[in-house]
Amino acid sequence: MSEHIDNSKFRKAKLKELILKLHEGESQEGVREQLLVSLSNIPYGEVVEVEQELISEGLPEEEVLKLCDAHSAVLEGRVDLSSSKAVPEGHPVDVMQEENKALKRVAGNVLSVLSALEYVKEENLEETILQLKAGFNQLIDVDKHYLRKEYLLFPYLEKIGITGPPKVMWGKHDEIRELLHGSIEILNMPGLTKDDLAGSAELILQPAAKAVVDMTVKEEEILFPMAMDALTDGDWYQIRKQSVEIGFCLYDPPTEWTPAGMEEESINEVQKEGGNIQLPSGSFTAEELMAILNTVPADMTFVDRNDKVKYFTQGAERIFQRNRAILNRDVRHCHPPASAHIVDKILEDFKSGKQTRAPFWINLHGKFIHIEYFALHNEKGEYLGTLEVSKDLTEYRKLEGEQRILSYK
Repeated sequence: MSEHIDNSKFRKAKLKELILKLHEGESQEGVREQLLVSLSNIPYGEVVEVEQELISEGLPEEEVLKLCDAHSAVLEGRVDLSSSKAVPEGHPVDVMQEENKALKRVAGNVLSVLSALEYVKEENLEETILQLKAGFNQLIDVDKHYLRKEYLLFPYLEKIGITGPPKVMWGKHDEIRELLHGSIEILNMPGLTKDDLAGSAELILQPAAKAVVDMTVKEEEILFPMAMDALTDGDWYQIRKQSVEIGFCLYDPPTEWTPAGMEEESINEVQKEGGNIQLPSGSFTAEELMAILNTVPADMTFVDRNDKVKYFTQGAERIFQRNRAILNRDVRHCHPPASAHIVDKILEDFKSGKQTRAPFWINLHGKFIHIEYFALHNEKGEYLGTLEVSKDLTEYRKLEGEQRILSYK
């Protein structure tokens, strides 16, 4: 048998046979035992090829989707990654791997809380629910990770004929999204009891957190190594440039990877193509606009009509820390769970026209901070989104008398 183990054709045939046994109802444990006896490690590319062949030979994509978790569980730890390419810092795959570390950390915390539910006392139940809300509000951020795969990575794979695995993985994304949204709905239910929470944990909450972790394994053992082999540096550069439009998940890349021999476009070079930004009262370049927005003594964050964070200023002295991981994130998930319902109410009032601004002020680390939300509308009165403006008024409150321009030195 040993002379066949290194034969790709034999390995793929054996792997296909084992996956079809799962399709016929054989247990994962039994199939894994057969895998351990028949094969040692399987190159990641062959796993992708077998999945593609099964679909091409008539196994419905829906059935492959059902089998996805089972054959991933069977293969976990048995995929040979020794020949996979090194991933440069800041490369789209490096970014997704760092996001996976954050997702696994959050999911691990959620699963720890869920595993200890039986020991939670009634007086601590609300605190436990808030912990879980915070965890799932972070996990839902995985949507941006999946969107970058679906709209940036998968199209490049499909161009070179790799169509089956992306379709299967996209289906798993949708399942995970449904589980996460269901988890958040449950945790937001009024009057949630300990028994309700325990029942929901087994049916929805635990499967949701585990599904997020399981997907990271599928990516790191199969998708990423295969994609690194299949795509060119030029492909990855286009993916990297467009990634910021979708946003990042729980991680803001500190460096931006550019392939050797390719110059990074600066904001000025991009601007030369489009000319000035023309407004009714004047114009400026993108560079000038960025300098203006980052010089105004206030933190500003723009949330669009779909409640997604689309922009924030980057002044030298920030009041609240922001990073690009919040871009395209639902604004509700950028606030503590205890205040999410207030954010909902403000947005509802802005959209209905009931209110156009919502001011607040707080004392933070010895500073007097004024925070105000403004509803934005176009000339037709249509709602465009919300602008959050935060200002440190500590020094302004101390001002007395006058300081005229003639006293400037």
